[in-house]
Amino acid sequence: VAKYWIDASFAVHPDFKSHTGSVMSMGTGAMQALSRKQKLNSRSSTEAELIAVDDAATMILWTRLFLEWQGYPIEKNILYQDNKSAILLEENGRKSAGKRSRALNIR
Repeated sequence: VAKYWIDASFAVHPDFKSHTGSVMSMGTGAMQALSRKQKLNSRSSTEAELIAVDDAATMILWTRLFLEWQGYPIEKNILYQDNKSAILLEENGRKSAGKRSRALNIR
């Protein structure tokens, strides 16, 4: 089982771009980490969190394929996130979105 913790800090850079951070673990230690400035400007912390998940999705897929090619099958990926609005949007899509998130576009 691969576990990922993903977080974003909203508009922390001088150009108002957000920052993404993520850590991947298999067992007791961190195996892979990512910390970088987001390429897109976001309008809310929820949007920053969604961009962070999108940025980390590439890493998650690549890592899973790499480990499987090396003979370590991954049963499932578990993603941990702390923004409830982003979690609802990821799980249910637009039907769980309120008026404030109607401006989110598909990347």
